[in-house]
Amino acid sequence: MPRILSIDFGSKRCGIAITDESQIIASGLITITTDNLIDFLKNYFKNEQVEIIVIGQPKNMLNQDSLIEPLILKYIKIINNNFPEITIERFDERFTSKLAFRAMIDGGLNKKKRKNKATIDMVSATIILQDYLQSRKI
Repeated sequence: MPRILSIDFGSKRCGIAITDESQIIASGLITITTDNLIDFLKNYFKNEQVEIIVIGQPKNMLNQDSLIEPLILKYIKIINNNFPEITIERFDERFTSKLAFRAMIDGGLNKKKRKNKATIDMVSATIILQDYLQSRKI
């Protein structure tokens, strides 16, 4: 079964997470610079089958798009053009950075690793993907 990949999009970095082949468990994969996102996906898709890309949809408390949304939409267009066979879905990512930080504390990561924004981005992508998987079961 093809996997599902998620992206926690940022202007500088993107956290990436992936499911297992059964699409049950989400795991952090990597954090990359946003400029390298398309090249990373091209290389990754050479070796792995992915049927859905879940991209976090950042909203504020008033349910309005965040300031980064136009940049995300630009990248969605590029992804669609490069990988038309892969479905792109958006998923609410409110509070994922806070949840990621809490998960790192609960998981026993030391303070230095918790301050690493790349780690937070990857854990956030994992939370987005796990929440997405849970929503499909309902």
